[in-house]
This record gives sequence, structure tokens and C-alpha cells, in this order.
Amino acid sequence: MSQRHLPSPAEGTAARLSAVVTGRAIAVAAVRAASPGGLRFTERQLYYETCRVLSPGSALLRRFPGTPAPVLRLPAFTRALDARGRETVPGLLPPPAAPSARPLAGAGAPSEPDLYDYGLPRLLLCQDRAVAGMLLANHVHLEAACPVLAVTDALPLDPRLLAALERAGGAVVHVLHDASPAGVALPAAVRAALGPVPGVRVVSLGLVPRHAAALRLPTGRGPEPGPAGLAGRPAALRPREADWLASGRFAEVAAVPPARLVRTVLRLTRGPRPPRDTLWNGLRGLRGTGFMTWPAA
Repeated sequence: MSQRHLPSPAEGTAARLSAVVTGRAIAVAAVRAASPGGLRFTERQLYYETCRVLSPGSALLRRFPGTPAPVLRLPAFTRALDARGRETVPGLLPPPAAPSARPLAGAGAPSEPDLYDYGLPRLLLCQDRAVAGMLLANHVHLEAACPVLAVTDALPLDPRLLAALERAGGAVVHVLHDASPAGVALPAAVRAALGPVPGVRVVSLGLVPRHAAALRLPTGRGPEPGPAGLAGRPAALRPREADWLASGRFAEVAAVPPARLVRTVLRLTRGPRPPRDTLWNGLRGLRGTGFMTWPAA
């Protein structure tokens, strides 16, 4: 019968020191994740931000594309967060609630019967339910005038929501997904689930492997998906990216810094901003309408 291994005093001291360092890194990471303006963030986002705190040299390597491995193992982070207490971390969101059967119907549906009579120009579907909750908690759906739903909760779409997309004319369904075999195949799966809806486009917001490399996102490695797992990948995927996915590599949307994720989603869902109200734009507007043109009474 083999004797159970007991940690030596040196090992115990190293473990305690590691827990202290990780706990302090979590505190710094929480401040960074909430900046600017007190953003809310998920536990997974806090984990990746903690990895960036523990890897200060990563900031110097941002100009060099790459997908480094996380410097902190997830179980070690979880233990340190449990020891600290999740309720003591300002801005940390609770785990997402269990999915409802119909998020847009039944008891949770709006009571106004004419709500679906209007056109809906855009909709955002997220692969990760926690990321969808984070975007909602930071009011992205209000700033972008775009409903935010998790794919697993939203599909199949409520027929009234589908009709509102079709009624808008040129509506866009944005899909935010991980750089993983399941993620890159998700836009095509959403398109198939919507069916033949005239005038509604399905657009991927990413991630894809080249995004992960450009942002130097920490990546994980899982089992190789095999040919069947890569069958739904988009044709625009580069051969190097396909090889990256075939090796089992993946990068999560949660690895994108929260502030950058919010800015990017707002920019891509709202589209180009209108020109700023400057003197030069005003003169060009006068030239276009005619200097002596008066507004109607």
C-alpha cells in the first residue's frame, strides 16, 4: 500500500505565497476590468485579466501577434477567488441564470401587444450566455439600440421577433462567438436556424484565430476536433487558421478586455457614426442645401 504524499514545509510555504500573490493580482485585475466607468464583468473575464496582471511583459509584446498560454491555471484562480470571496470583488457579476424556455414569450414577454409591430434593424446573439449578460449589465443593448441574447436561449427565434427583423428591411443579426470550431461555425448555424427570411443578413463579429493572434489573447488547447468538427468553418478562414483550430486551440471572447469588448461591440453593431457637428461640416451642409434655403415653417 503506497503512502499518501504529504506536502513538505517548503511546498506548503510556496502554495501559501502563490495564493497571496494570486489574491493580490485578482484585486488589481478587478480594478482594471472595471475601468473606465465602473464596468461590470464576468468571472471568466476576471480570470483572463488576472493572467494579464501576472504577465506584465505581455503589454510590451502587443505589437507582435501571438496566442500565448495563460500564465495562471484556472483551478488556482478559482481557489484564490473562493478564498477572497466573490462578494468582495466590486463589479463581478454573478453566474448567469439558467436559460428560460422562451426568453421572448410567456411570462417574460412584454405586455404591449404592438411592440412587435415595429421593425427591428439589428440583433446580437452571443455564444456565451455570461458574455451576453455582461453586455446587458453594461447597457450595450440600450446604447446600440440592439437586443442582446444568448444563442442557446434565443434559437429558434420567436416568430414575432423574426417578423420584426424582416419588417425592418436590411436587418442584420450579429453573432459574437469564440475562436473555436463550434464558434466559427455558429454564424452558419444561426443562418440555417433562421430559415429563408428575406432581407435579413447574418454577420459574424468574431472571434476568429487571426483576431486572437492580433490581440494576443490567452488561448487554451482541447481535444482535436477532427474533420467532422471543422466541417462548418467559413470559407474565408485562412489555411493557417484552419490548422490552428484543427490542433485543438481556442480563444474565448471572455479573454478580450471588458472595455475593449464593449467598445468593439458598440462600434460594429451601431455602424459608422454620423459626422461631428463642426463649422466645416455646417458650411458643407449649407452648400449642399443652398445658402438661401430656409427651413419650412
